[in-house]
Amino acid sequence: MKIRYLHSFDVTYQEALAIQESLRAKLVLSGDRDLPIKIIAGADISYAKNSDLFFAAVVLCSYPEMEVIEEAYAIGKAAFPYIPGLLTFREGPALLEAFAKLPHIPDLVIFDGQGIAHPRGMGLASHMGLFLNVPTIGCAKTRLIGSHDDVGEKAGSQVPLIHDNRIIGTVLRTKDRIKPVFISPGQDISLQKAVDVTLSCCRGYRLPEPVRRAHLAVNRFRQNQSPKSGNKLTDD
Repeated sequence: MKIRYLHSFDVTYQEALAIQESLRAKLVLSGDRDLPIKIIAGADISYAKNSDLFFAAVVLCSYPEMEVIEEAYAIGKAAFPYIPGLLTFREGPALLEAFAKLPHIPDLVIFDGQGIAHPRGMGLASHMGLFLNVPTIGCAKTRLIGSHDDVGEKAGSQVPLIHDNRIIGTVLRTKDRIKPVFISPGQDISLQKAVDVTLSCCRGYRLPEPVRRAHLAVNRFRQNQSPKSGNKLTDD
């Protein structure tokens, strides 16, 4: 898979902020591509405990069957500090390395992270979408910004995520009585399409299947590389 490298990741804090602000104008959040979706990728990162190493995994799934087609991995070394809102500068290089190993190009990517539901509208899914040049969705397990009403307990229940009187995402219940996820468009996709695709990828777990598979894959990869480090493998 070819990557469009738009900037260096060897930057200062202030330079990172400026890059996010400048890239925001390049995002496309409407006019969904009228192309059939056949392959969806999920991407995730796992950190090794007591180490500056972290691990990236990308899993390609057939759509709508959600059968795994292929997996790609990379190991990164933290060169940028852990700062909420700037995680792309820490995790992006390893994720891009994993994507570059894929012989197939996904039609869409779901990231375990934010899209535009981000202080500068440039979360991981949005930022990576510009590099990958494919539609991306942010599917985060926690809220970074915004407020919302209570979400119904049934799977499929949803409420808008609002920031500065603007809808920036959707709080979506993907499994009955299980904590919701926070969906926001990353790049080249509308919010409604992002929600619809996410729901169509759910198979009885909290996380949509491509992200869940990437989560499991990256933890297996980390444990194989460093058996005594990191968190336990979970299947949620």
